[in-house]
Amino acid sequence: MPFLMQSHGCSGWNGEMAGRIRAFDWTLTELGSVDTWSTSLCSSVQLLLASPVPLVMLWGKPGYMIYNDAYSVFAGGRHPYLLGSPVELGWPEVAEFNRQVLDTCLAGGTLSFRNKELELLRNGQPEAVFMDLYYSPVADDDGLPAGVLAVVVETTAHMASERLREQTETAYRADNERVRLALNAGALLGSFVWDIKADLLSGDERFARTFSYPADQSLAFLSPEAASERIHPDDLIQLSQQVEQALKNGGPFNAEYRIRRPDGSYGWVLASGCCEFNEQGQPFRFPGVLIDIHERKIAEESLLKFTRNLEQRVADEVEGRLAAEEQLRQSQKLEAIGGLTGGVAHDFNNLLQVIAGNLHLLARHEPDNENVQRRVNAAIAAVERGAMLSSQLLAFARRQPLSPAVYSLRQIYEGLGELLQRALGETIQIDVQLPEESWCIHVDRNQLENALLNLALNARDAMHGEGTIAISGKNVELDQRFCAGKGISTGDYVRLSVVDTGDGMDAATLKQAFEPFFTTKADGQGTGLGLSMVFGFVKQSGGHIDMTSEVGQGTQVHLYFPRSARAQSRESPMRSVQHRGGHETILVVEDNEEVRSATVEFLQQSGYQVLVAANGDGAMQMLLDGVEVDLIFTDVVMPGLIKSSDLAAWAKVQTPPVAVLFTSGHTRDIISNNHQLSPDTHLLSKPYSPDALMTMIRSVLAG
Repeated sequence: MPFLMQSHGCSGWNGEMAGRIRAFDWTLTELGSVDTWSTSLCSSVQLLLASPVPLVMLWGKPGYMIYNDAYSVFAGGRHPYLLGSPVELGWPEVAEFNRQVLDTCLAGGTLSFRNKELELLRNGQPEAVFMDLYYSPVADDDGLPAGVLAVVVETTAHMASERLREQTETAYRADNERVRLALNAGALLGSFVWDIKADLLSGDERFARTFSYPADQSLAFLSPEAASERIHPDDLIQLSQQVEQALKNGGPFNAEYRIRRPDGSYGWVLASGCCEFNEQGQPFRFPGVLIDIHERKIAEESLLKFTRNLEQRVADEVEGRLAAEEQLRQSQKLEAIGGLTGGVAHDFNNLLQVIAGNLHLLARHEPDNENVQRRVNAAIAAVERGAMLSSQLLAFARRQPLSPAVYSLRQIYEGLGELLQRALGETIQIDVQLPEESWCIHVDRNQLENALLNLALNARDAMHGEGTIAISGKNVELDQRFCAGKGISTGDYVRLSVVDTGDGMDAATLKQAFEPFFTTKADGQGTGLGLSMVFGFVKQSGGHIDMTSEVGQGTQVHLYFPRSARAQSRESPMRSVQHRGGHETILVVEDNEEVRSATVEFLQQSGYQVLVAANGDGAMQMLLDGVEVDLIFTDVVMPGLIKSSDLAAWAKVQTPPVAVLFTSGHTRDIISNNHQLSPDTHLLSKPYSPDALMTMIRSVLAG
């Protein structure tokens, strides 16, 4: 009966993480098989899996990690490797903190933190992260603390927003205080009386000095015209209107204007007074005072400028946030498609490899049968089209393996110009404008050439095969306003542009242009993956792509690549590698039996000694047992504990080192960094032909 209760508690789990938890080999830990878990643990895990909030269970003194789908998103690249690992090994940078949590909660205590700052490694770099953390003990069936349930809510974005708000409010209060002090510190510049009938001014010494009257001038007879000459011309019209209004209607008079100082500069003053009327109701006297308001006006202008800047910053922030949200939605869509594409591509390319391998073997077995040769060639051509389709999907999803190096624009175009002209035809003119001193960029040259060729062919089709395509390059500096929401940082970039004068696109078509399988061409004339491939390649290279178009006005495509500070790559001449076989011993590590069988037959027919292993575990055992090989030819993605990268690491430290050639339909990131291959990593993508296999093997062995 207890067994049935435990089984029932653990069988009610749902979701992706539930499947991963069941599939994990818990017998490697103190928890034992899932079927033997306690009712308490099963119930806690069921509660955890049902929560939309990031939850993680730390079970036992080592804190074995069991978590839900929401926590897997927070874990990022550490998922799914965190599952079943002790928390101190899973998060080594905060091991001491997690040990304190385990000791406290397993002793029956609870812990909570608001906006706790921890330094975590993300993308290989330390980053300050803020989180709300809540830790509670979880009892076993005997009521004793056996685990810790942790609620993890990241608040990094909220804290950044709060800090910006506090900085803005502090700056605003400081400016407001300056304005208040300026108003309270207004200095009296003198008093005056205007005799309206006689049109004469009288005033004190300070008034006379303010308007720069001569020192020997009588203070009882001051010329109004002389005073008017010291007033800023731009303020005279408004001041005259205010005076006329005061003479007509009476009431308080307050006018702000600028007076020219002896040094030629202008200072702001406030003239304040009131017109007096005689018994007949006619204005006859106008007394008043002059107050220095220059500091106040400067403060007001500063505050106005600050307010406008603040409004602009808010507007920019809102615009950037909207752009970032759109970028996030686009990125999530690409990631979803990319994840699907990557999984499908691996199996799809394995199937293509099986088909291609057997077709090539059939062609070799029937060399004199023309009918067989014709049909095999047609089938191989179809396999190559399928491989191209898979490659384009991987490019769009930013999962194609890249081999970047540092090039200048002229270095890239030197080998591309003739190919472009042949592909476009004689009726298309190419206008190339490249800077003499172009900055260098770090890109995969072959993929960039393919991208430019794709754009040029699209431009040719848009111009119906006639006209001029402009290809230009420029060194540019991108600011924050341009980069907002585009997923790139400010700084120096090299811009490559392809411009045509073709039909152009309307707004609706332009919006979908980079979507996979979207095309405006007739059926059978395009897959709709050309622009998608260009988009994925540019993004994977750390750049950005912009496209503008108007119906009847043509299309402009701009590719932005970050400037590279590294030395320009030197191009060595390609060595001729014969397609002949050899006598060396090759260890083939491939989990797909059909692929392995065809590959082994290719190699044996070419004279090589061949050893085989169905996975990395078997291959490593053979190598540790003393088997001597000249080259390891291994699939990248295989089942088992030993990965292909582990085989390569072993091979590198041998004396002498053993050559390694990888093959895969989809590399993931096991042998690459963001799918960018290091110079000493050799990869043969599936499906491959016998000639490509032999050429690559000879090249790796020769190197």
